[in-house]
Amino acid sequence: MDFTLSLHDLHFILTGALVGLCVGLTGVGGGSLMTPLLSLQGIPLQTAIGTDLLYAAISKTGGSAVHARYRNINWRIVFTLAAGSLPAAMLTVWGLKHLFPDAKSYKHILTLVLGMMIMVTALSLLLRPWIQRRLQAGAGPVHSALRERLNQHSTTATVAMGVALGVLVTLSSVGAGVFGVMVLVAIYPTLPMIRIIGTDVAHAVALTLVAGLGHLTMGNVDWHLLYILLVGSLPMIMIGTHWSSRMPENIIRVLLGTTLLLLSLKFMFA
Repeated sequence: MDFTLSLHDLHFILTGALVGLCVGLTGVGGGSLMTPLLSLQGIPLQTAIGTDLLYAAISKTGGSAVHARYRNINWRIVFTLAAGSLPAAMLTVWGLKHLFPDAKSYKHILTLVLGMMIMVTALSLLLRPWIQRRLQAGAGPVHSALRERLNQHSTTATVAMGVALGVLVTLSSVGAGVFGVMVLVAIYPTLPMIRIIGTDVAHAVALTLVAGLGHLTMGNVDWHLLYILLVGSLPMIMIGTHWSSRMPENIIRVLLGTTLLLLSLKFMFA
């Protein structure tokens, strides 16, 4: 890996800084911002996805360690999710490698899934308070019946959602954060939010690492790009985290959600 920096690298360092700040302020925005921004700057989509997956694994490791220290991780749920997501990620990589002749032939799949997942992330951000209330409430006969079924089959539901996450994250690098949290809130509504977040971060590290290493075997990781993104983002993640308690969370969430919604339309209908 080349550790020297050039003037050409500056805009990628600034990209990393912007994404790092958003992650620090809101806890989300990593893959959902990083991958489309890299693609818009001329990085091939498959390289943007593969590099971003390893970026996510590295940048989330510190947060996972902190959550583990404070016992905010439900390891049983992590392993249950991983039982579905990790094999699904490896199978998805295998499919891309063996069912398509080259990256150009599966680019349309990556583009569509990326657009869909950015839209899911955007809507999750914009509607998060309402979604959390609905998922955690037990009102309504339809909702109550679904809740009872999920309670009876929580392990099966967790593995199934892990499979979905494994496929979608591998194809887009997006969804391990916000979408993962929503999945856990839906299946485990009584679990404290801090433990849902800690559990999601721990699972995201494992999933993005496995998916990223899979993309590495296909040549979809740019090590120099990964390095300069980390140079820009890691300090800003710490700064954003420090600022987060002083910033108006609702305004930041709406601005980021709206930006992601516009980006999703660009990728889905370009």
